[in-house]
Amino acid sequence: MAKVEVKDLLEAGVHFGHLTRKWDPNMAPYVYMERNGIHIINLYKTAAKIDEAGEALSKIAASGRKILFVATKKQAKDIVSEKAGAINMPYITERWPGGMLTNFVTIRKAVKKMASIDRMKKDGTFMTLSKKERLQVDRLRAKLEKNLGSISDMTRLPGALFVVDIKREHIAIKEAQKLNIPIFAMVDTNSDPRQVDFVIPANDDASKSIDKVLTHVTGAIADGLAERKAEKDSAKADKPAPSKKAETATEEEE
Repeated sequence: MAKVEVKDLLEAGVHFGHLTRKWDPNMAPYVYMERNGIHIINLYKTAAKIDEAGEALSKIAASGRKILFVATKKQAKDIVSEKAGAINMPYITERWPGGMLTNFVTIRKAVKKMASIDRMKKDGTFMTLSKKERLQVDRLRAKLEKNLGSISDMTRLPGALFVVDIKREHIAIKEAQKLNIPIFAMVDTNSDPRQVDFVIPANDDASKSIDKVLTHVTGAIADGLAERKAEKDSAKADKPAPSKKAETATEEEE
């Protein structure tokens, strides 16, 4: 994972917090100073926390678990879908589906419904429906794709949650807490960091700031995935080739 440079974080505006009157006192350890009525985040602490979170996320990815990214705010949507999509991780950028984690079985059923519609289109069953029914099915498929398309590969509960703006995504945070799923998040000065396991104190409103933090985070996950792949390849290479005797026995059986 590339080293986090404080200078880069500064250029991306990661240090800009909220207005002082809107702050959460629990963020005090991460606040460097106040300037023009705005809290300034201590970027040395941010850099250290990105490193810490990156290391933990890399381990989760190396273990084969998925990391679910959650960001429904306008500034973060495209960045999250691009960065998480690039490393093949699930993400939610539309409205959070209630019970997404706590009622995962139902969510999986909805994803399977999407797959069954696709099968209907392939095997020709779709064309046997009336025009009105086809329109309804198409609408349902589009709605499911919009809300759940990005998590279609997530066959079990994620190993961790990465959230941009914990105030906005409070329902997701609550569900993860109930299931003891580790929460990683960008936390601004107006939020309570005690809700999160791995806090990254940062400006969660500016797209440049979100982009910078996510670049480091997804980079660490990519490292974990590469490590997993290397281990698998190594295990395959170390597997002894079948002996001549075994091959002959197999041929005789056939």
